[in-house]
Amino acid sequence: MPEPHQSPYIRIALPDDEEELSLLDRRTWSHLHAVTPRPQPPYSPFFDGRHAPGDHLVAELNRRVVGYVRLGFPTPLASNAHVRQIQGLAVADEARGHGVGRALIRAAVEEARRRGARRLTLRVLGHNTPARKLYESEGFVVEGVLPEEFYLDGRYVDDVIMGQGL
Repeated sequence: MPEPHQSPYIRIALPDDEEELSLLDRRTWSHLHAVTPRPQPPYSPFFDGRHAPGDHLVAELNRRVVGYVRLGFPTPLASNAHVRQIQGLAVADEARGHGVGRALIRAAVEEARRRGARRLTLRVLGHNTPARKLYESEGFVVEGVLPEEFYLDGRYVDDVIMGQGL
């Protein structure tokens, strides 16, 4: 368990992080935030043709990987290249409540700026209240809602589009 006053160390992911990030992704899977089925063996690679190590920021506490955020492009279009999108965020259960998610969001904003983005967007499920509150507290605003976009765990769920200018 991390110490309450300890801040996470945020860094760009390395190829050697793949196994830990894959395990973290599987352990944190939930219909609270995932629209894909629960991962089953054989597991797909965490890093692939669309998501390289450099597209991820990793959070460490006590030299252990406890979270990540994935930054990507919302589309492959050159006319949309000024926008980055948060395409995944995970925090280990034992690290929740220690500022890891907030640190990752702030680092993602800074990294998107550093990479020349003018906007940062994300999609979050409507019923994921903790994530929505975190994003709102970090300056993201609701820019659109796709009502009942997903059918998860026996109910229809809204897809909420949020963003902020950088």
